[in-house]
Amino acid sequence: MAELSWGIKTAPQHTTYEEMLRVWKEADAEPAFEHAWLFDHFAPINSDVNGPCFEGWTLLTAYAVETTRLRVGLMVVGNTYRHPAVLAKTAATVDVIAGGRLDLGLGAGWNEYEHASMGIPLYAPAERIRRLDEACEMIKLLYSQPTTDFDGRYYQLQEARCEPKPVQRPHPPFVIGGGGEQLTLRVVAKHADVWNFAGGPVEQFAHKVGVLRGHCAAIGRDPGEIVLSVQERVDYADLGAAAKTMQGFVDAGATHLVLYLPQPFPEGIVARVRDEVVGQVRG
Repeated sequence: MAELSWGIKTAPQHTTYEEMLRVWKEADAEPAFEHAWLFDHFAPINSDVNGPCFEGWTLLTAYAVETTRLRVGLMVVGNTYRHPAVLAKTAATVDVIAGGRLDLGLGAGWNEYEHASMGIPLYAPAERIRRLDEACEMIKLLYSQPTTDFDGRYYQLQEARCEPKPVQRPHPPFVIGGGGEQLTLRVVAKHADVWNFAGGPVEQFAHKVGVLRGHCAAIGRDPGEIVLSVQERVDYADLGAAAKTMQGFVDAGATHLVLYLPQPFPEGIVARVRDEVVGQVRG
């Protein structure tokens, strides 16, 4: 049987700091769950854009302090929102605060409204993915040497420092999200410790796993080094459906399983998904 790793995700939108913290503390006290996630957006997505939406890194830091056991992360960080050297510094600080519990989620960025409304350039898709590739390389260098010089196509560094380094060496696990077959999955093959499939039917997931294995073969990397991750939005009225869906992904090779819990959060929901979803899926 495959070893399964379960986590929760709460989108920090249209809710409160206290309500999400309640769910995270419940998950932290429940050994069935190993990791917890927020997202990295500046305004609500897939819903009314008006309303509260907390900044991801700030909130993640607070929840890292409020928890003791869960691995924590953003699924996933938009690379376009911050210079990668600044991102590296932020992530290293959070890993120190969390005592080595950070999973570093990374993605190319995509949200048109956020970029336009905040004056952040949204490059063409191919350029965004090439920038993500450079960012991954740069962050690994910043975490592995005292000073870093980097002369990339998009990013340049001169005697850049990142101290303190993360607790986790050589770096926190890179969790890369995205499914583009020509470019994104090539970046995943090069840099990811975990690949997250953000959503879609299991047949699409299985196909993309095959594409990822092809990219790994092209660069001589063992695809078994990359953990396969999926996330599934939970319908509180039909938890059995989530269990059935997750079982399909597990049968297709996924072992890193994230249950997205939408707001508002029912009382005792962590225990319910433990019993009615996690407890029903077999590796």
